[in-house]
Amino acid sequence: MYQKFQATQLFTGTELLEDQLVLITQKNGTVEAIVGIEDAGDDIQSFEGILSPGFINAHCHLELSHMKNMIPAKTGLQEFVKQIVSLRKVDDQVIAAAIEKAEDEMLANGIVAVGDICNTLDTLEQKRKNRIAYYSFVELYDLDPERAVEKMTAGLAIQKQYEDNGIRASLVPHAPYSVTFSLWKLLAEHFESHTISMHNQETLAENEFFETKTGSFLGMYERTKVALDFFKATGLSSVRSVLPYFQKANKSILVHNSFTSVEDIQAVHAAMPNTSWCLCPNANQYIEEAMPPIALLKSQNASIVVGTDSYASNWSLNILDELKTIQKHNPTIPLADMLQWATFNGAAALQMDNVLGSFEKGKKPGVVLIEGLDRDCNLQNTTSSKRLI
Repeated sequence: MYQKFQATQLFTGTELLEDQLVLITQKNGTVEAIVGIEDAGDDIQSFEGILSPGFINAHCHLELSHMKNMIPAKTGLQEFVKQIVSLRKVDDQVIAAAIEKAEDEMLANGIVAVGDICNTLDTLEQKRKNRIAYYSFVELYDLDPERAVEKMTAGLAIQKQYEDNGIRASLVPHAPYSVTFSLWKLLAEHFESHTISMHNQETLAENEFFETKTGSFLGMYERTKVALDFFKATGLSSVRSVLPYFQKANKSILVHNSFTSVEDIQAVHAAMPNTSWCLCPNANQYIEEAMPPIALLKSQNASIVVGTDSYASNWSLNILDELKTIQKHNPTIPLADMLQWATFNGAAALQMDNVLGSFEKGKKPGVVLIEGLDRDCNLQNTTSSKRLI
């Protein structure tokens, strides 16, 4: 009737506890209790390592999975975006096979839920299998104010298809620099009770564009024949420029944040207290050789979550690989903090914390074993994770 798990340490979603505790679940994975080993009875499965709730991948582009190893690393954001557009047009069967393979990888390494960016319906059939919980962020972008209504109509149709198949979905902006204020106004009317995700400050040029309407973004728009007569510099960073629209979100996830300042963080927290800051460090390294200001975010008591981004910009879709990169650049951050970002915080950001993210009675968060840590419980290159439930 029950399954019983005991390991060197037990991470509950918010606390890292020592051994002599046993996690008891029903056969289907629903958490029953955490008890002392002396009260757990027989048939305990014992492991070396850490037992953790399933990981939450707060930011991914599953539909880009066929682009693995296609875009060279360290190209910079503008060249990366240019290549993404050119590589989208491939056979539907190739896309579908890559999506399934990518989901297989996420399942095996312990990911139980994904905040997934969607520009198409390419991932719908895979998501309908319900192997992983998804929050589909239907992403809109356009720099022609005259096409705002057209873009909204197309986005609403995609959102409806996901929701008609039982998959939660919301309309979201791609990034401040790729959405006109006309489109922002229409988007904000549909934020309602949703979580809204947005790419934020991946490059210094993004802030420069909003502050002074100068910099390399002007060349990018010129190459794509976008007339920027409608756009006027705001004198503010990109994220602060769109806050009047973005703050209507019930919950929000700001993704990447590589060039976010303390003033930005404080402004966002004042306007949007339910904001989560998503770290995708391997993608930041892949594209811009940058790292988000993790210590600064922690000093401002930011709610941090973790994502993998896509195979177009990463070597794996593995949350543990993201945590290893965070530890490499920030060795003083406790493992318990990082695990909370990857479990409880992520589930809360995706509004799935009633079921996922922590070992609490009645929840069904999955059970993951983290193996191969050093004696001080630090991650090593060889540390791995695998799904037990």
